[in-house]
Amino acid sequence: MKKVILSAIMLLGLAFSAQAQDISKNALGLRLGDNDGFGGEISYQRGLDSNNRLEFDLGWRNSKDVDAFKLVGLYQWVWNIEGGFNWYAGVGAGVGSWSYNKNDFKDSGSFVLAAGDIGIEYNFKEIPLQLSLDFRPEIYFGGDYTEFRDGFGPDLGLGIRYKFD
Repeated sequence: MKKVILSAIMLLGLAFSAQAQDISKNALGLRLGDNDGFGGEISYQRGLDSNNRLEFDLGWRNSKDVDAFKLVGLYQWVWNIEGGFNWYAGVGAGVGSWSYNKNDFKDSGSFVLAAGDIGIEYNFKEIPLQLSLDFRPEIYFGGDYTEFRDGFGPDLGLGIRYKFD
């Protein structure tokens, strides 16, 4: 039984190492998303090794009555599908500030968030360009912002980044 378990662990390790690929050392661009209102983020990715990277996004959101700015950092694992396609998943956290303005009532504050991330990307071979589509659920903590957002924000984003070393 021990040999079977050891063999299974070794096969899993081989499978994960065989899917490693070269990801760009740096990528800078925009991530456009919809988190209860149209918003955009300046997005930077930093490759750590062949299948791990960090992503930092500085963004803004605006809905009918609430405007928010946030900074999110994510640690991502990247797996090759085929050709220039990769899929990735990650976890992270962030901080932000918000303001509420409706009729004569105004309020503002700050918040922290925890985020997950799952997506697919295509890396062009001929030009240094990356396109991505991802889903990032965010859970908000602290202050009155959680009341406006019900403590949860599902975010679907489309990214376009310039890759460089």
